[in-house]
Amino acid sequence: MHELIKTRGCVYQSAYHIVWRSIDRRNVLVGRVRQHLLALFSQIAGDKGFDLLACEVMPDHVHLFVSLPPTISVANAVKIFKGISARKLRMAFPELKAQVRSDHLWAPSYYFGTAGHVSAETIQHYIEEGQS
Repeated sequence: MHELIKTRGCVYQSAYHIVWRSIDRRNVLVGRVRQHLLALFSQIAGDKGFDLLACEVMPDHVHLFVSLPPTISVANAVKIFKGISARKLRMAFPELKAQVRSDHLWAPSYYFGTAGHVSAETIQHYIEEGQS
């Protein structure tokens, strides 16, 4: 797990596994597009103050493992990653529009899960023990 992050008002340690797919699960995230997308995700994370812990681009979907500041919701982070990457990929690779046969590169849905330093059971036990 990554280190604690300290800001003026809080200390946090967040980690989210985020996954989304290309529209219609098209296998368009390959070759130069894949390499460009990996660089884009790193750039977006750096520009927005996110900590990109791991990233993998598969032919039809992406996996990000990212730490977000508490001021950013997961939904907003996904919107940022998807929006900026779609726009910049379309600018760099105009042929993508014909390959996905849609005005959208990404499917509208996504998955996210949390990863923590301690388990949910440990936290629950800690809280319940403090109640007695």
